[in-house]
Amino acid sequence: MAAKKLLEIDGSVMEGGGQMLRISVSLSTILETPIKIHKIRAGRASPGLKAQHLTGLSLVREICNGKLEGGSFGSKEIAFSPGQMNGGEYAADTQNAGAVCLLAQIALPCALFAPSSIVLNLRGGTNADMAPQIDEFTEVFLANLRHFGPIVEYEETYQTCHCSYVYFNRQNMLYFLQLIKLHKKLNLGCTSVKNPFYFNADPDPEPGSALEKVWIRSRTQIVSVTGWCFVAGSLPLKVADSIVKACKEELHAANSPALRGVKINIEAYKESASASCGNGSGIVLVAKTTTGCVLGGSALGSPKVSTEETGRKAATEFLEAVECGGCVDKYIQDQMIIFMALAAGDSALCTGPLTLHTESAIHIAEQLTGAKFTISNDANSNSWLIRCSGIGFRNKYI
Repeated sequence: MAAKKLLEIDGSVMEGGGQMLRISVSLSTILETPIKIHKIRAGRASPGLKAQHLTGLSLVREICNGKLEGGSFGSKEIAFSPGQMNGGEYAADTQNAGAVCLLAQIALPCALFAPSSIVLNLRGGTNADMAPQIDEFTEVFLANLRHFGPIVEYEETYQTCHCSYVYFNRQNMLYFLQLIKLHKKLNLGCTSVKNPFYFNADPDPEPGSALEKVWIRSRTQIVSVTGWCFVAGSLPLKVADSIVKACKEELHAANSPALRGVKINIEAYKESASASCGNGSGIVLVAKTTTGCVLGGSALGSPKVSTEETGRKAATEFLEAVECGGCVDKYIQDQMIIFMALAAGDSALCTGPLTLHTESAIHIAEQLTGAKFTISNDANSNSWLIRCSGIGFRNKYI
């Protein structure tokens, strides 16, 4: 079989950040298409590859036995040539406050198309600026991923961090070792995690060969709102209580029709000393609807802002998600694009106003996969409709 032609990608267009790198490398690996990315993160104040990006690149390179040129700190150009993927267990450690959820973003799509189940041992920051908090990843993103078929199991194992980590963004940091076992399956399964390095002996479900198309156009009624607000380090529990109080007050004052009659349950808790590194606080809210839609909102605490401001910020972000009429929030819509492009058949997703991240994801997905996206106003609401004619990519190993 003739080698595929190298595809050049301009990393400075549109969003111009790390997302362009993650989506490009994920699709390159899945499709076995060599790529060259230049002007990496040109839209950022400090352009080029950072430790987190290098860790993600190295992880995917290992999964697919690929070749990476230009993989050095600060590099603004890389060439990546993927090989064949293998199942098994892989580890990645950002060695700093780099967000572990962003490592999962680049590796998880690849793992769905591996020859067998993959375990990812990922270590890094769980609650960091400019990245999803861990509860957003597990409770919102993974719930939305299920629409396409895959079930992802995870385990969070907290460890006391090394002293050398403390100076990184210490007001927001927790560290954890996350274990993800991916079952490429198209229905519910049951293998459960017993501890960080052991899975029970139940046989794995049969892998699936392709992602299912999605038709997510109606969310109807919100039936539950839950949330989690943590404090860590020397911060007392009353800080979390204050954040929750302000958040609830803001939600009640808004009197949103979407939330009328819905009980809001937010748990405030303090992380154990062994589960945290430095001082930190944060809150995540999750709404579920009668049609299985899951939306979220969140905020991180900071020494520079009051607890009341943190609570109000989370409430405002959450209200934006539930009032826009979309079936996903603004931080999930762009993450759905890669899966819509790979799925078989016509998919549709109702969202709020498109973000630049989503437009960037569509640009890269069309360039690499050949899938076709269209955007229009949804006639039934004030939201937008993303439609995609997916390529029906099938796992060649199945």
